[in-house]
Amino acid sequence: MIKKILKWIGFILAGLLGLLALAAISLYVITEGKLNQVYDVSPSGLVIPSDPATIARGEHLVNAMGLCMECHTDNFSGEVFDEGLLVGTFSIANLTSGKGGVGGQFSDEDWVRAIRYGIDPEGKTLINMPPFNHFSDGDLVAIIAYLKSLSPVDHEMPETSLGLLGRYSVLMMPFLLTAQNIDHTAPRPPAPEPGVSVEYGAYLANICTHCHGPDLAGGTQFGSGVNLTPAGNLSSWTEADFIKTIRTGTTPEGNFLNADLMPWRRFGKMTDDELKAIWLYLQSVPPVEVTPQPAQSWRISIGA
Repeated sequence: MIKKILKWIGFILAGLLGLLALAAISLYVITEGKLNQVYDVSPSGLVIPSDPATIARGEHLVNAMGLCMECHTDNFSGEVFDEGLLVGTFSIANLTSGKGGVGGQFSDEDWVRAIRYGIDPEGKTLINMPPFNHFSDGDLVAIIAYLKSLSPVDHEMPETSLGLLGRYSVLMMPFLLTAQNIDHTAPRPPAPEPGVSVEYGAYLANICTHCHGPDLAGGTQFGSGVNLTPAGNLSSWTEADFIKTIRTGTTPEGNFLNADLMPWRRFGKMTDDELKAIWLYLQSVPPVEVTPQPAQSWRISIGA
């Protein structure tokens, strides 16, 4: 009797192991297809200038709203996250022209593909690269001009490799595969004339949608951005309150923005006119009612 029970337990365990192996193989095949899909993007024909004014404009865009340094580090040399065999190793590129950097390898078209379309020189998707396809041609070439002017930093890194849990994350969170979330055929709208206007504020505030959602209403999940529409907490703020909050990281209510989640130090480098334009735009968007999040899930930390 005991032998029969052990025999059946063995069959069950073998069956479970077989199912797990099948699931792992299926996961690998599906994600491998997504990771190796080639996106055919026509050459942009953009010419990247190297004049001081263009580079200065690009430096401002990168420092104030490009968020490059949030991932690629302050000297743009990138970093490596080794999360173990199951999750994998994730390398954030060295953007300079030093050893191991893409700056010495990328053509102008490669820069355009990476920033605007989220694809590498082979046409495959980048992983967890926020799409910056909203930038106008003029601002995009300025960003690239600045990145090409960076001082070289030697930092060689391993290639990104995903384990089973890493691949599962890619499958469950499609936004991690940047290229599949971009309309590669969409025409590039011209940037509005810079100034204190709703139109220019909407252009600049596009970066806010990465965390606060396309309607800027935030979300109820842990770590989601807060509601920036007139139905949210900003309804009681003034323009001066908004600018002071972005500059200092402290809200009118005395809350401190968590810089790890809300890069206020970076956004605080915007000009007064840029912040005023964003404020005008936020006042113009439709109000969206959202169930308030618990304090710990907001992009703020309470107290000092």
